[in-house]
Amino acid sequence: MTKKNKILIATGGTGGHIFPAYSLANYLIKKNFNIKVSTDNRGFKYLKDYKNLDLIKIPTSPLIKKNMLIFFYSGLTIFFSILRSLIFLLLNRPSLVIGMGGYASFPICIAATLLRINFVVYENNLIIGKANKYLLPFTKLIFVSYKELEGIPLKYEKKTFEVGNIIRDEMYSSEIKNMQNDEFDSIKILVLGGSQAAEVFAFKLPQIFEKLKKSGLSIKVFQQCQSKQNTQLSKFYENTGIDFEIFNFTNEIKEYYSKANLVITRSGASVLGELINFKIPFICVPLPTSSDGHQLKNATYYIKKGYGYLVEEKDLNDKLFALIKNIFEDKSLIENILINQRQYSDKNIFKKINTHIEKIINEKN
Repeated sequence: MTKKNKILIATGGTGGHIFPAYSLANYLIKKNFNIKVSTDNRGFKYLKDYKNLDLIKIPTSPLIKKNMLIFFYSGLTIFFSILRSLIFLLLNRPSLVIGMGGYASFPICIAATLLRINFVVYENNLIIGKANKYLLPFTKLIFVSYKELEGIPLKYEKKTFEVGNIIRDEMYSSEIKNMQNDEFDSIKILVLGGSQAAEVFAFKLPQIFEKLKKSGLSIKVFQQCQSKQNTQLSKFYENTGIDFEIFNFTNEIKEYYSKANLVITRSGASVLGELINFKIPFICVPLPTSSDGHQLKNATYYIKKGYGYLVEEKDLNDKLFALIKNIFEDKSLIENILINQRQYSDKNIFKKINTHIEKIINEKN
């Protein structure tokens, strides 16, 4: 079968960018498109193990304004990234570029603009990222997870199409377990920190879990951490008699979702999208230093929808213990979350995106 048009997917280097990029690439490959994926050094580290991807590494940098020397160096790096992107696009000439957000997608999209190659961007946060915001005047369309996205000027709103959350393939196709109240007689808590792992969780959360155990609650902990924290955490849980499993970054996160009945997580858009599609109650702890406070925006939106709970990092010691205890003593708190989550699904997202992609390519041809 002859392959369809070439599409380049340009993605950033964190889990919130690479997992949506891989899922979209996988879908379009199955639709017989000729797909290439570009990323930076960070993304390459995670994506290189996917053997079905035609992967290109284009190192780049955010524009750092800390001092003049660093500003000049980062600007020069971006300039050379755009040059490399121009050469790549000239040699490969895709029919469409899809920017998945993050500064690593920016040079490719700018190069596409200079070469008059159509590109679209995807934004899964509740406030538009800096790279995507700079690209608004040039992009053909912007796919967004939610229409409530902030930061898009009125004159660009006509380019906006709400499609939902692009998450890992297996989250759409999974047979979602319909949790019942009796599954919350003990705490099976999953701690996530994103692809970078939240270092602070390893310091603050174990003491709170010990307090829960001492209060009489049965608890098991599945905790993601940085590899350098494995020994420290293991010793703590062994000494306190808490049943536990420590793991580092993994692509097989579905296994842990299936074991847990509560998740404590940062509030990147991708992980929250996965959790509501998988139907697991969660507590958001937004990264305080996230760009433009987008993690707090994400968390606030999901909590208003009744999909989970929110505790800011500064309040962990004061509020998290009481919240978890209340959740497992008052089953109606869990049931309300699950009722709201069961009404949500992103299963049709790829069909929506494919419709727009086909239209853009056909118009060009």
